[in-house]
Amino acid sequence: MYDFCVIGGGIVGVATAHELLTRNPGASVVLVEKADRLGVHQTGHNSGVIHSGIYYEPDSLKARLCRAGARWTTEFAREHGIEHRVCGKLLVATDEIEHERMLALHERSVTNGVEVELLDAAELRRREPHVTGVGALFVPSTGIVDYRAITEALAARVRALGGTVVLGAEVTAITETDTEVTVAGQAGRWTARTLVVCAGLQADRMARLAGLDVGLRIVPFRGEYYQLPPERTDLVRTLIYPIPDPSLPFLGVHLSPTVGGALTVGPNAVLGLSREGYRKGSVNRRDLFDILTFPGMRRVAATHLRTGARELRNSLFKRGYLAECRKYCPQLTPADLRPYPAGIRAQAVLPDGTLAHDFLIERTPRSVHVLNAPSPAATSAVPIASHIVDQL
Repeated sequence: MYDFCVIGGGIVGVATAHELLTRNPGASVVLVEKADRLGVHQTGHNSGVIHSGIYYEPDSLKARLCRAGARWTTEFAREHGIEHRVCGKLLVATDEIEHERMLALHERSVTNGVEVELLDAAELRRREPHVTGVGALFVPSTGIVDYRAITEALAARVRALGGTVVLGAEVTAITETDTEVTVAGQAGRWTARTLVVCAGLQADRMARLAGLDVGLRIVPFRGEYYQLPPERTDLVRTLIYPIPDPSLPFLGVHLSPTVGGALTVGPNAVLGLSREGYRKGSVNRRDLFDILTFPGMRRVAATHLRTGARELRNSLFKRGYLAECRKYCPQLTPADLRPYPAGIRAQAVLPDGTLAHDFLIERTPRSVHVLNAPSPAATSAVPIASHIVDQL
């Protein structure tokens, strides 16, 4: 019997296994992952941004954990020779409505303790000649990194501390008693005194396997990216973000330099029909059935019909997508948008149609379930892990 079992080999699951071993020297920990390698889903399909915590509701878990996570991620990457860069981020307002939102965001950043510089249109143009706006916020602490490399380095520490990592092991049954929890699948069975589930896109299904009566549903949203041609990668020096709509949990289409030298554009947020299908047009019948039969999703559709239609149109037609980018970077052309792998966000939707913005964690007597860990979960992975272990 193990002391702890962790389901999920994304960055949050691996960080949790590491935290368990760090706090409990000599403990036996097994991490079980369905895929044949670590970090293949949300961890490996994102913009690679080290977020600063500027956006989030003051005193929310997101706000508190993101600030700590940004410091940890930068320090860990430096200590382990993982390529990263603190390049800063500009949030650009393109009209008066966005300018008002920008000023409100500036107040929130002060409350959240994030260093931010308020720029007018002239200073914005001086710093980024190819970017246009009526004003901007500059966040100097924002950076970029390869989160899959962070995950692999953490996993190496898990193994060095005596932990076991099992790949290619899909979990199909969870049985909890007063004294233990047994996790099983075709690849084997693992029994532990305590279970932690960090299953991302499958979080709601794992919770139901464990007997939790969760009303929410994980709904996949595809984030589609493009990359600019090599001769255009010097278009901007920093990350360029729009001012987000506070009613939505998505940050909008942005320009992101990557540590690999590319410059990406994206993501949008299109309803996905497959939780793990990254190719355009992917459909999984079980996932589609879950979406169509969930009352909360019908309420989401009714509330955000116009936004959803716009995102779908932009997904189907490149010029619509381009228009979102040209609001702040008018020099972009259709020829600049080259194919780049998509990502899928695991968005928890509540029965009343609310899109969950913050981290959600539930528990049974012998298990803890991370039900919603949206962006900035990669940045916040180690503080999230510490928060989870605090609850055990």
